[in-house]
Formats: sequence, structure tokens, C-alpha cells
Amino acid sequence: MRFAEDDNTGQYQIRAYAAGQITVNDAVLTHSLIIRNDRLISDWPPQRFEEMTVEHLLSAAELRPEILILGTGARQHFPHPALLAPLQARGIGVEVMDTAAACRTYNVLVAEGRAVVAALFMI
Repeated sequence: MRFAEDDNTGQYQIRAYAAGQITVNDAVLTHSLIIRNDRLISDWPPQRFEEMTVEHLLSAAELRPEILILGTGARQHFPHPALLAPLQARGIGVEVMDTAAACRTYNVLVAEGRAVVAALFMI
């Protein structure tokens, strides 16, 4: 899906997504990533949902979001509660959804000025 509207509310915005790629601004990324309006980590180590560990999620938490959106790929997969517990203990809300929905939700929350971070696996 391609997005057309550009409101310039953040430095990093998701412009498009498709199977195996996410376009952030003008860069087409093909690996898992973490994005915040002012920071992009384009080489987030887990490449599949099943590889994700607490340490991977804590790397997203270091960006101090109020909300972490976890895009789990083509389908929504819920992590084991033990993986999310350290985030919740820090007061970080976690929303789990498929990556397409996560991309759309990230853009909406950034446009609203929310402190949001998205950790995204490829579709």
C-alpha cells in the first residue's frame, strides 16, 4: 500500500509497505526495524517473530515510548506475556498487530504528536 499525504510532522514516516519491504521516507528497507519520529534503527536483529527476545523489545523501550506498536508480520501473533512484562513494568503500553496495521497506526499516532515507537517485522 502506498501513502500519499505528507504532513511533515516527523522526520521518519512510513511511506509504503509491501511483502518484504517497508519504505521509510525515501529508503526501501527489507529487514526488521524500529522507528520513532526522530530515529530509525534499520537493522533490528530479529528477522522473524519467533526470534524475538526480551532484549530485542528492551532495545525499543530504550527510545522511551509511551506506546510501542509491535508489527508481527503478515499475521498478528501475540508474544508470550513474559516478553511484554518488562515493558509494562516501565509503563509502556504495547499494541500488537500485523505489520500493515502497525504501519498505518504508527503514522496516525506520529501525526497526533504521540510518543510512539514501532518495532516491525516484514510482511
